[in-house]
Amino acid sequence: MSRDRAVDALRAYAIGGVVLGHWLVTGLVLTAGGGLHQASPLTALPGLAPVTWVLQTLGLFFFTAGFGSARSLARHRDGPGGWLARRLRRLALPALALLGAGAAVLLAATVAGIPDDTLAVALRLAVSPLWFLLPLLLLVASTGPLRAAVATWGVIRCVAPAVAVVAAADLAGRLLPAGTDLPPVTVVAAWAVPYLLGLAHADGRLAGRRVAGALAGGGAAALAALLALGYPVSAVGVPGEGVSNLNPPSLLAVALAVTQVGVGLLARPALERLLARPLPGRAVTEVNRNAVRIYLWHQPVLVAVTALVARGGVALPGLHTAPDGPGWVLARCCWLPLFAAVLVTLTRAGRRPARPTGWRRPGGGGAAGRSAECVPSAARVYDDRRSGPPDFRR
Repeated sequence: MSRDRAVDALRAYAIGGVVLGHWLVTGLVLTAGGGLHQASPLTALPGLAPVTWVLQTLGLFFFTAGFGSARSLARHRDGPGGWLARRLRRLALPALALLGAGAAVLLAATVAGIPDDTLAVALRLAVSPLWFLLPLLLLVASTGPLRAAVATWGVIRCVAPAVAVVAAADLAGRLLPAGTDLPPVTVVAAWAVPYLLGLAHADGRLAGRRVAGALAGGGAAALAALLALGYPVSAVGVPGEGVSNLNPPSLLAVALAVTQVGVGLLARPALERLLARPLPGRAVTEVNRNAVRIYLWHQPVLVAVTALVARGGVALPGLHTAPDGPGWVLARCCWLPLFAAVLVTLTRAGRRPARPTGWRRPGGGGAAGRSAECVPSAARVYDDRRSGPPDFRR
């Protein structure tokens, strides 16, 4: 049995991009009172904004989620209700574990006399990754109808309304008075675009270099046009700027997602060759196996390491100093291996023990009941009659 290793690689890259991006743009500055306050290097170094196009990989995250949901639903034998319950449980349980552990740690930190500003930053950063659960849960719950819609009307007709909603919200944000609250509809509409592309890809509808090139080229052209219209260059929010491309997601975030999906599909043959090697293959497997835990715990790890080291009272470069120049970025890169080691240890400690070979869940769940991150694919990822050129077949 085989998996779609190229999609596995894109999912691993998406998770790695989010983690690395947050660790690089989240500065925690040690104050005179021993507390921590948050700062961003993008404020002092606006020239780094284009780097966020590579590290803001939420579009690929939702693309691979759509792909995995479609494949998992197609394999499931207990009906869409049973599949949805298991899928939602696999998303919700790690989040509940994070909230429970976070509450216990915050209580202990309060008793230990940790400064209030440090606790506020820790709470904000620990909870902030949970925002993705709302759009992801809604899209996962709609996988069956969305997949049927893509099969009936095609991916372009399904994507167009979502893009229109995001465009209307962007226009309203520019025309309405500053401070006007808009419904957070774009949080779902924007990420529905890559999710729909993932559903289509799972059914073999985006096979071929021509389609991948069209996505990459069209997305890049849209990015250039939006930047010319005055959209911020940074793909993430920058403190002090009135407009963000990520909160709420704008048309630029959608265009970036489409571009990344197109580039990822173009790189499919190279990714498959890379993952044929043992070391990259094992690394991608581990990231996919722990994807949700890695996403949820990477910010708490950053805060915990920074706060614990700060107990020594010495402001260390790249960890407690203000992110005000290239030297801070270089120093922060030196801390990344420590963050990664703590995160790996934490995710492995929270993993379930391996089950014996041939074990099946009572009631016949077996492999069909597992999430897309853990379930091997069928013998072929695509139907030969629909998969396009040979190098896009499995």
